[in-house]
Amino acid sequence: MDDRRSETEEQRLLLRKEAVRGEFGLSVDELSGQHLYACYQCGNCSAGCPLASEMDILPSMVMRLAQLGQKDELLASRTIWICASCFQCTVRCPRGIDIQQVMDALRQMALREKVDHFGPDDIDPGLAATVPQPGLVSAYRKLST
Repeated sequence: MDDRRSETEEQRLLLRKEAVRGEFGLSVDELSGQHLYACYQCGNCSAGCPLASEMDILPSMVMRLAQLGQKDELLASRTIWICASCFQCTVRCPRGIDIQQVMDALRQMALREKVDHFGPDDIDPGLAATVPQPGLVSAYRKLST
């Protein structure tokens, strides 16, 4: 049995009426310039993401959790920092949602709230020499949002 699946099955999501379509989702909409609630969970973004195997929350679930107002879980996730901003999710979205912009908005919110994250300076110098340059540039760009 897949470890990720067993962890997900054990998690419970507490939904509050005020959180669903609440202030957090509206903030993500405003910051990203995207209509978060247009997403209908087809999963194309997750299926096409080249880094999905490294993420703790798949892009389609990021969208759903944002719709449900799960701010704390999203801002604490590694996914928003792992996203390479490659636009594969955006190209595949049948609703035309720029999911990369949503990820950028979540990173902005996390930085504003001083949520700890893994940054490019935390990469071992020996390993950094093997990382593709666009990956490093993208990692630094995310810190400037």
